[in-house]
Amino acid sequence: MIIVNVKEGESLDRALKRFKKKFEKTGVLRELRSRQAYEKKSITRRTQVKKAIYKQTLQQDIA
Repeated sequence: MIIVNVKEGESLDRALKRFKKKFEKTGVLRELRSRQAYEKKSITRRTQVKKAIYKQTLQQDIA
């Protein structure tokens, strides 16, 4: 359960924005979508490798 304490003088819009960020970081929606359709382990591994390669190329471009 995600808890967001609203600070005194803070607007609800700001608190809602913080809640949305926390919710997105937990990855609940991402997991829900992935569970809707079964994906073979080999395919999940392949997509993870592709993501890792992509991230690595981005890091090399920056450095």
